[in-house]
Amino acid sequence: MWRNNAGSANLRLIRVGGTRAFGISLPMQIVEGAPGMQWILIALVVVLVVALSGFRVAQQYERGIVFRFGRFVGVRGPGLFWIIPLGVENSVKVDMRVLTDSVEQQETMTKDNVPIHVNAVIWYRVVKPERAIIEVQNFRAAVVQVALTTLRNGIGQYTLDDVLKERDKLSLVLKDRADQVTEPWGVEIQAVEIPASMQRAMAQEAEALREKRARIIKAEAEMEAARKLREAADEIMKTPASLELRRMQMLTEVGAEQNSMTIIMMPSEFVEAARALTLKGSA
Repeated sequence: MWRNNAGSANLRLIRVGGTRAFGISLPMQIVEGAPGMQWILIALVVVLVVALSGFRVAQQYERGIVFRFGRFVGVRGPGLFWIIPLGVENSVKVDMRVLTDSVEQQETMTKDNVPIHVNAVIWYRVVKPERAIIEVQNFRAAVVQVALTTLRNGIGQYTLDDVLKERDKLSLVLKDRADQVTEPWGVEIQAVEIPASMQRAMAQEAEALREKRARIIKAEAEMEAARKLREAADEIMKTPASLELRRMQMLTEVGAEQNSMTIIMMPSEFVEAARALTLKGSA
């Protein structure tokens, strides 16, 4: 056996299974202190693991909304950020990219009482992520419902011709109205677009409406012509000579057409005699 001067360790020659080997005998105070060191190491490892579990990563297009015991404390990201683990803080990620949703087809009435089926596509993005999480439960569903209501009410203030001719203007109006509602939610409406398929469907309805208007205009024109003819007849009856002039004008028009029509002229006295006999018979 070999003992050092400090007396901290002994070097012994021992025999194990017929083989000699050297062994080190540690002092009693070191052996008794080893379990305490192990617990300290285990505690350090646990603390390190818990601390590392608080790291989060937000992509370039994401932001992390951090809550501490349910209270909003700030916005983190993009990149690596740390929150207090063990449920003290938690984070919710929000996508900051432009999102696209379609508004389901709606049946609405235009200002001129024409029923149409129309849908739309809406582009929007989150500009204030903390509001998008705190102020509204599901901002994507809420934006779609706002666009749906705005589309239905907005088209009701325009005639069908305006919807077809001023589609860009209508899209801007719908965008502004929807943006006013979604602004408190931290959501910005980029654009509202009516698809081309809906334009073709509305064009067919517009064609039917134009045909209806054309028939109404034609009937109104015939009514106006009949009114003018009655006024002309009254004027001719006041001046019998004007009837003779009209008759001569008619003969000139017929002769200019070079047709085979045969016209038999009767003196106006015969017409007056027939009228007098009619009046005498009725008396």
